[in-house]
Amino acid sequence: MRTRALVAGALTAALLTNCTGCAQSVDPIERLGKKAAQEVRRSRPNGPTPATYRHWGLPTPLAAAPRQPARPALRGAAPGLAPVVDRVHTRDKVVFLTYDDGAERDPRFVDMVRELRLPVSMFLTDSVVGPGYGHFAQLRTVGASVQNHTLHHASLRGLPYAGQRAEICGQQEKLKARFGVRPRLFRPPYGTYDTTTLHAAADCGVAAVVLGREPDARRLRPGDILSGFEEPNLTEATIRLLRRIQAEGFTPARLENYL
Repeated sequence: MRTRALVAGALTAALLTNCTGCAQSVDPIERLGKKAAQEVRRSRPNGPTPATYRHWGLPTPLAAAPRQPARPALRGAAPGLAPVVDRVHTRDKVVFLTYDDGAERDPRFVDMVRELRLPVSMFLTDSVVGPGYGHFAQLRTVGASVQNHTLHHASLRGLPYAGQRAEICGQQEKLKARFGVRPRLFRPPYGTYDTTTLHAAADCGVAAVVLGREPDARRLRPGDILSGFEEPNLTEATIRLLRRIQAEGFTPARLENYL
């Protein structure tokens, strides 16, 4: 009850505060973001209980990720080009959970992220999310991050600069208008890009172009960025992956803390 009251209070305060561009938001809760998530975390200072992990099918709690990880230096291939990251170079026994597009909107996924405090990154495509931005606003209030995956999920490689910039910058501005924060990370659709993509991404304020690997049969490595969840039930697929992450001696960490 106290958690609900804190979130409700934050929502009321947000609605009473004038903010530029709020009229563009579909749902006022989209404006809560980081502040509401912090209020929720303060109301539950001790984190998930062993019973919570068991409820989600995990026999033991997830190990804690480092609080202040060392960030590797990110450098582009040349000045004016965004760096490309397909794996974080770290000795920490961590991996990163990332999700693309925004088609899956299972309410249980929000519950799981909230109750387990999962550090997840959502790379959103405007044409896929459609009217579903409110779902991702809820995910942001429980700690998920929202990043850029273009406006229309176009394959960027080979497109002229103007077209690539429109896809990347357009979604930067769309997400800024929705959530009040401009993303730092960008994932090109299908993992395809060229030098023009890196140029356009840098000009749109992107700190890194993020790729990843599918959670296939290969053993996990420190710093793996996991993506490409093809199963229809995202919640169940994530639970199975968390069991595997534990079994191989890793724990999920927040990608944005390392980039």
